[in-house]
Amino acid sequence: MSDAPKPGDPGRYAYLAEGNATQARKRVAADALIRNEHGLLLLVHPTYKDGWDLPGGMSEGNEEPMVTVQRELEEELGLVGVRIRGLLCLDWVKPHDPWDDLLAFVWDGGDLSPAQIQQMAPKDAELSEFGFFEQKEALRLLPPRQSIRAGQALQSLEDGVFRYLRNGLPVWPSLGPRE
Repeated sequence: MSDAPKPGDPGRYAYLAEGNATQARKRVAADALIRNEHGLLLLVHPTYKDGWDLPGGMSEGNEEPMVTVQRELEEELGLVGVRIRGLLCLDWVKPHDPWDDLLAFVWDGGDLSPAQIQQMAPKDAELSEFGFFEQKEALRLLPPRQSIRAGQALQSLEDGVFRYLRNGLPVWPSLGPRE
């Protein structure tokens, strides 16, 4: 017989809260593929790590990933009201170096207008600069793990098929669009 309280029991939520507190937590990152009017990709140059990165960042506690990317775009670049068009891929990244595993969302951030780009600038100490790059150059500038994920997101953008990745490699769809 289970020690779990029945619905309506006064201790029900305490029991559930205790169970919730012992469950695993995941790190969550939310980035965006954003282009200019010529199709060049936006990359940012963080000050706290080597290389370039897609714009976005880490979710705060209990923050929805799509809200994360919008918040990060505003905080870091002053971009307000970027319309997220959809989810391109979700990558589960196994634990590595000092980090636990990670769920990395890559969203389609669409095309920025020249006026939006004109007003854009690094807004905090986390970024030193940003730039727009041809796709091949952008993938070359990104660290390997990020480059693989961004390449998969670009494929999703091209063919309209969402991708679930494991360490950057497609798990679904493995053979093409879902029937």
